[in-house]
Amino acid sequence: MQREPDISKLRTMFTLSQGASRPGHRRGLKSQGYVHPDLQKEKETSHEYSSPTISKHYFNFLYPIGKGGFGRVWKVELKKVKRLFAMKAMSKLRIVSKRSVHSVMNERKILSVLRHPLIVNMQFAFQDRENLYLVMDLMPGGDLRYHIGKVRRFSEEQTRFFVACIVSGLEYIHANGIIHRDIKPENLVLDSKGYVRITDFGIARVFNPENSQDTSGTPGYMAPEVMCRMNHGYVADYFALGVIVYEFMMGRRPYNGKNRKEIRDQILAKQVQIKRQEIPEGWSIEAADFANKMLMRKADHRLGAKGAKELKAHPWLQDFPWKELKDKTLEAPFRLTTEDNFDPRVGGEWKDEIDPTIEQDSIQSLFSGYFFDFRMSAAKPPESTLEYRKFSLSSKISCI
Repeated sequence: MQREPDISKLRTMFTLSQGASRPGHRRGLKSQGYVHPDLQKEKETSHEYSSPTISKHYFNFLYPIGKGGFGRVWKVELKKVKRLFAMKAMSKLRIVSKRSVHSVMNERKILSVLRHPLIVNMQFAFQDRENLYLVMDLMPGGDLRYHIGKVRRFSEEQTRFFVACIVSGLEYIHANGIIHRDIKPENLVLDSKGYVRITDFGIARVFNPENSQDTSGTPGYMAPEVMCRMNHGYVADYFALGVIVYEFMMGRRPYNGKNRKEIRDQILAKQVQIKRQEIPEGWSIEAADFANKMLMRKADHRLGAKGAKELKAHPWLQDFPWKELKDKTLEAPFRLTTEDNFDPRVGGEWKDEIDPTIEQDSIQSLFSGYFFDFRMSAAKPPESTLEYRKFSLSSKISCI
């Protein structure tokens, strides 16, 4: 059974990264001879939302490329260096009204200790009185949901490459003590080379062995142990990956329903398996076996229960060129045909939402510590795994 990380190290990194994000910490960096390579320093102020190192005025807002419950995602250009990024502009008013302060602060906190070529990395985080701004790597390839909607199905070669990218990204995320908990095509995006990167850490969590009440996720991709409100570990993310492989192979998800209860009832009623005679033309029996083993309802029977090494050792992936993937010298089999692969229906003008309530210091204090500048971060975790400790998952799903 896979052992879970010693999360005391991770919490130490969180403390360091939050310290690096405080305005007062910048003086210490300056006294050590730290000089920003890109941006001119200005006089410090006492307000985080007046951060001198970065603000929305340092960017050209080009056009919207996505939208969410709190605002829009913009393609932006850092003026001084002409570098392109994606920027989430999120209304504080909407965040507070939807009781989502913890979610947005959690995402910023987790991203501050992660940096890897197969995740969408945070570069800056800052705020003003009205909005939070999260500046990320720009992924011009769009998400896999967008592309599956256009091509209907991916080939086995394309899916295998996507899965290898996701497995490598999850291996790093899990090694740093984090469960993503929302792996789905919408949160898997393509960079300019056609490599898949993992994004959206809003409901990700630092691993806690007593997490049975923390059951967020997307119905249809949630593992049975999560739906049944059981303690769950990293292997829950691999169930979601199994759903994706099945979906790309068969053209539909293994379990469908109008709501979470309907999907849960289907999962508990039947163990879905791809039969030999159901394998589509152009797909191998190894691919079907890989999906079947990742879709096992019992967590400790599932492929990946002992970590990513199990997935890499499976016949479908065992001869994959992992070194070339890591070095990004492998040519992606899915070719992007346009510069920007985004849904054009997300357009529209950005308007700040002004409400007297949001001006209250008690409301503004909810977002204290949001600032982040990757050039000033004291916490840069390695890509290697942390020390693991034992954690046992029950082999019996209590609600079956």
